Amino acid sequence: MPQTPSRRALLRGLTASGAAVVGFDPAARSWAVTGTGPHLAEIPALDGTLVMDEASLAAASDDYGHIVHRRPLAVLRPGSVHDVVAMVRFCNTHRLTVAPRGQGHATNGQAQVAGGLVVETATLADIGTLDPGSTTVTVGAGARWSEVAKATIVHGLTPPVFTDYLELSVGGTLSVGGLGGQTHRHGAQVDNVGELQVVTGAGEFVRCSRTRHPDLFHAVLAGLGQCAVIVGATLRLVRAPETVRHYLLPYDDLRTFLDDQRTLVQEDRFDYVEGQVSADADGAFRAYTLEAVAYGPPVGPAPDDAVLLRGLRHNPSGVQQSDLPYYDFLDRIAPAVEALKEAGLWTYAHPWLNLLLPGSSTAGITGDVLNALTADDLGPGVVLVYPLLRERLTTPLLRTPDDPVPYLFAVLHATPPDDTATIDRLLAANRQAYEATAAAGGTQYPVGSIPFTHADWRTHFGPAWPGLEAAKHRYDPCGILVPGQGLF
Repeated sequence: MPQTPSRRALLRGLTASGAAVVGFDPAARSWAVTGTGPHLAEIPALDGTLVMDEASLAAASDDYGHIVHRRPLAVLRPGSVHDVVAMVRFCNTHRLTVAPRGQGHATNGQAQVAGGLVVETATLADIGTLDPGSTTVTVGAGARWSEVAKATIVHGLTPPVFTDYLELSVGGTLSVGGLGGQTHRHGAQVDNVGELQVVTGAGEFVRCSRTRHPDLFHAVLAGLGQCAVIVGATLRLVRAPETVRHYLLPYDDLRTFLDDQRTLVQEDRFDYVEGQVSADADGAFRAYTLEAVAYGPPVGPAPDDAVLLRGLRHNPSGVQQSDLPYYDFLDRIAPAVEALKEAGLWTYAHPWLNLLLPGSSTAGITGDVLNALTADDLGPGVVLVYPLLRERLTTPLLRTPDDPVPYLFAVLHATPPDDTATIDRLLAANRQAYEATAAAGGTQYPVGSIPFTHADWRTHFGPAWPGLEAAKHRYDPCGILVPGQGLF
């Protein structure tokens, strides 16, 4: 849609170009503007603030990928859900695009808007109280999973599934799926949601669930933000262990590694199963590590090494084993993240490849990608490979291969952001790997950086596309939400 009238409308409605912060003064019942511009009555009264300063706009023009840069006109830091409702309605009136942003961990501009409004959900981070006997907790979309874990563990409870990096927002991961090492047992994070609180693209606040507005509920979970902004969620809880036993099992053969992973999830032997691939002494990516975790009391019995490792074909001389407090296990990559930040590597570009592969094709596709991978191309990144169980993945828009044991395969490249030639080459390689995956019946897990067209999205969602398209027209009739995904 044309952007010039919208750009003029927001500039007119927000403030003159010199303004830095626009906020509503409840005492004066008027807009307070920090900067040189005047306030105008067209903007709705807000509990939070709209910001237009250079630092805020620059931050909202970037993400963890550091590849795509789209500059918004303003950033909303809501003081309440009402603010989101009011500003989405305002943006509808002026045909301005809107995108929610949690921790900004997207890698390809998914939560950016050119000439529109970014809604920073971090201020919507309340975590509800837990009563005795609670089996759920209601949290704001901006709550980080680390905060949710800490708040529930003190009550002996935990969400059943976590991504490896805990400093992601609840709303962010529920928009894409939320996969982790517990997914083979409990499904994805989206499979463990009882209710969502959302603001539709038409600016309506709605509570939805599997029995209340189910079409909206299923269009929002793993729906890439196309129909509504998640502002809250009610999450399922299970008992939390006090300690876990953590194993790192080395392998030197890809098929053996993958087969043992499959055995573990099919036999439900461990609570958590993942795996990493690293370069060997010759620089080839042929060193495989199976990561498995058994939960201790009160979730399960004290781990028995002989039973848990029975029949596995790893190299026994390289096994690493440790007993950890549960939260320490969940947050185990935090020291590595801090080291990357201190070394200045966290700000590298991240042209990530994230695929969901049919189990029958996993060895072939991963082998081809790994054979072409170099240590320089991966940089201070990581390669993940681990199995899921298709029967546990029940959310319609989380598209997975039609295979009983699909695998997540992620090559999380990190490269200097000014090396655009390498970034472009890696993006092209990502596309090539996706095409091989699609030909085999696989999909992408949509958190990475794979060049995608509207036609690709229709193919990706397959039989779920008509339902998503209908929900888009119904709940976001002006088509203002999350254009950075490129679906519509």
